[in-house]
Amino acid sequence: MRSRKKTETPAGSSEIFEALATLEQEHGISMDFMLDRIKKAIVTACKSSYGNDDCIVSIDPARGLFLVFLNKTVVADVTEPGKEISVEDARNIDPTAVEGEVVSVPIDTKQFGRIAAMTARNIIRQGIRDGERSRMLQEFESKQQEVVSALVDQIDPRTGAATLIIGKSEAVLPKSEQVPGETLRVGDHIKVYIADVKETERGPCAIISRIHPNLVRRLFEAEVPEIYDGTVEIKSVSREAGSRTKIAVVSHNPNVDAVGSCIGAKGMRVNRIVEELGGEKIDIVEYSDDPCKFIASALSPATVVEVVPAKDGSHACRVSVPDEQLSLAIGNKGQNARLAARLTGWKIDIKPQSGFFGETDETEMDEESESEQEEE
Repeated sequence: MRSRKKTETPAGSSEIFEALATLEQEHGISMDFMLDRIKKAIVTACKSSYGNDDCIVSIDPARGLFLVFLNKTVVADVTEPGKEISVEDARNIDPTAVEGEVVSVPIDTKQFGRIAAMTARNIIRQGIRDGERSRMLQEFESKQQEVVSALVDQIDPRTGAATLIIGKSEAVLPKSEQVPGETLRVGDHIKVYIADVKETERGPCAIISRIHPNLVRRLFEAEVPEIYDGTVEIKSVSREAGSRTKIAVVSHNPNVDAVGSCIGAKGMRVNRIVEELGGEKIDIVEYSDDPCKFIASALSPATVVEVVPAKDGSHACRVSVPDEQLSLAIGNKGQNARLAARLTGWKIDIKPQSGFFGETDETEMDEESESEQEEE
């Protein structure tokens, strides 16, 4: 197969490369990816315009070359102009061309038909969309299960959902994943947790949240060096977003105070996290392998007198607290007890130290039951 020597770059090639460079810079879509799409678009256009997809697309960004050649067979009598070329015309390209050979005929892409040009443009547009989807997917996947900074770009007045800019991508924060009572405004910079990334028909979709317990976990990891380097470990987190969070920590170095590390000097570390969460209260408690100690710690700020695990070995216990601290231990609408139960994984039954009025002690009830059975 013989081809004509390459000549100057066709007019308009430099503009194409400039446009692709801008696309790469502004949208993060690589030039190589788009050049490959353009090649495929040209092949499609050649097939549509000439009935021949046997073509050579020569693209050299470094030298600014963008040339297209259509391979045609040299024949004595041309019956398919899109695939054949006469000996006389072939020799205008290659003086040594003979019948039966294939020569590469340079073509002007501007002469493509309207339908072919439209097809090429559509393929290029699709390439841009695919490139953006691929870039977005990679960007979100690299940040999955991490906390990222986001800019509030739009807020839907009907649903309250916020459209956020994360890097060069967009994600939607539904109203259900926003902190209750928190008011977001366009232009706000907020932290969000990327819980998951899914591929949908409309492209990659990041599942982001402001109420996920791991948002608090990641904020502490970023704020407390001792957690980041592994000296202090977060064992569990329970959260009711916008109201209160409990976090259990343990130190792997006897000389490092786990709770103190998280609080910081004059409360600076925890206060920065509280501020990020819009004033949400945070209880930092000491974790213990002893479930009784851990449960007592989890019910902070209430003081616990006694923790009695269930005899059947289930994760259930009965906790006694001073009478005057019963409401503190239970919390507003049961919140403190509820968060402590989630934090420890135990079912917690709280009672005042003096016992409920008219209540028979559990031990006495067991003894009376055994005595009755013996008498029978």
